[in-house]
Amino acid sequence: MTVELKNISKTFRAGGGEVQAVCDLSLQAGRGEFVSLIGPSGSGKSTVFRIICGLAAPDRGEVLINGRACAKPGQAIAYMPQKDLLMPWRSVLDNVILPLEIAGVQRGQAREKALSLFPLFGLDGFEKSYPGQLSGGMSQRAALLRTVLAGREILLLDEPFGALDAITRFKMQQWLQEIWIKFEKTVLFITHDVDEAIFLSDRIYVLTSRPGTVREELKVPFPRPRSSATVTGERFISLKKSLLELLA
Repeated sequence: MTVELKNISKTFRAGGGEVQAVCDLSLQAGRGEFVSLIGPSGSGKSTVFRIICGLAAPDRGEVLINGRACAKPGQAIAYMPQKDLLMPWRSVLDNVILPLEIAGVQRGQAREKALSLFPLFGLDGFEKSYPGQLSGGMSQRAALLRTVLAGREILLLDEPFGALDAITRFKMQQWLQEIWIKFEKTVLFITHDVDEAIFLSDRIYVLTSRPGTVREELKVPFPRPRSSATVTGERFISLKKSLLELLA
């Protein structure tokens, strides 16, 4: 599926005044494409995701799914916020099957479907563990498995690795690339990390400071699968320099 935002603007009331989060913002992600949004804090990235999901209505503009305005975009979209939001009283297995249960799938059937993916998501052997027993990286794997099990074609990932240390983060980036290649989902990805955006993306939208709008769109030319060698090459370093200059 494709997702497109056309001339989106959104203003919020705050502290007795108004704050314009985004202004005349347009972007799109093609079928099976991995697209990142990067920009200063407060540039409206999370607001964009809330609008795409239907959790907030734009003041102007429209969201198109497969080229058409969609009254209930959430039916095509799964949203993974910054925090994993795993329920501490439920096992890992029962956490990840939550979207299937909400969809009316019987618990036994939902567990069987989830268990078949546990090895792929690096969670094999942790089915009966609880969130408090997991590392940060494993918690994010569980949260992403739950997102994938929702069965949506478009995934919105809001800084999923922001709280991880650098070594774990790069391992998770490599793993996410493998998952994305396997499932062929359309992904919109928010990050503050320039290296992460380049490593994972087909294209990158650079947003301005508030009110956020698109300052630049950059294509990432590197073939897949990408590896640690990708991030040390001259072309990677050159693209990183360009991104940093735009953000400055």
